[in-house]
Amino acid sequence: MGTTYEVVITRRPAGVSREDVEALIHEVLDEADRHLSGWNPASEVSRFNTHGTDWFAASSVLVEVLSGAQAVSRDSTGAFDVTVAPLVGAWGFGAGARRIEAAPTDAELDALLASVGYGKLELRESPPALRKSDPRLRIDLDGIAPGYVVDRIAARLEALGVTDFLVELGGEVRALGLNAAGRRWRVAVEAPVPGERRPYALVELDGVGVSTSGDYRDFREVDGRRLSHTIDPRTGRPVAHRLASVSVVHASVASADAWATALMVLGPEEGTRVARRLGLAALFIERDAAGAFRETATPAFASLRRPLPRAI
Repeated sequence: MGTTYEVVITRRPAGVSREDVEALIHEVLDEADRHLSGWNPASEVSRFNTHGTDWFAASSVLVEVLSGAQAVSRDSTGAFDVTVAPLVGAWGFGAGARRIEAAPTDAELDALLASVGYGKLELRESPPALRKSDPRLRIDLDGIAPGYVVDRIAARLEALGVTDFLVELGGEVRALGLNAAGRRWRVAVEAPVPGERRPYALVELDGVGVSTSGDYRDFREVDGRRLSHTIDPRTGRPVAHRLASVSVVHASVASADAWATALMVLGPEEGTRVARRLGLAALFIERDAAGAFRETATPAFASLRRPLPRAI
């Protein structure tokens, strides 16, 4: 899926070997690669992207992920949209990204926008299937699949009887129980500074996960401008507001993943209003003209926040 993963287990139940755990993890990752990865040209997503407009017999895994994605799309009025794939590629991001020397023209973006829109994607649960109303429609699950995979690994670990663990994939994190020191897991939200890795905030996780979307890791320099990898599906262009990052804590890491992207697209004012209205635990970090940070945290996020250690 174009990223890395890490699983930390504090204690294994009796009768559960390291090999058992590794086999479980690889099963979930292989499942994701087969069904959800745009980085695998033979995956189910890749095959659907080249499919026509008749019903496409799909796996329950793919339909489940898309069902969650469509719910966030509706609740965010299209700020999150998995059909954004052609636009992501046009700006030089995503699976199979190519270097671009100039920004797409208005005419090129208008042509691509005509095939984008979550309303053009139809789902059926029984039997599981997908259908697109426009043959050019393509989906990109990079904004929700990593979180979903973290949830799947965590659920399988719990089913195996593991009660103390942390799972991370592509920056999406879920934790349960206690760490090696016997305390609740605490995860740092990074300061949104390119080229640096330092903590900005600390959250305590137990049975929930956290996801961050930002403009400080994956970006391009085009025509003298720094372009964010977060593309607004409604305009076809990279977001250009002063929001540097959004972190979301949620019981579902897939939902946290999707909502972090949606709120990043919505921007500081509208995003904060939506997060508060829906009761989301979200931290918004804005960057001013001088490079200083200003934050807004919803009440739900503030309740999970812990002080940074002085040594940090």
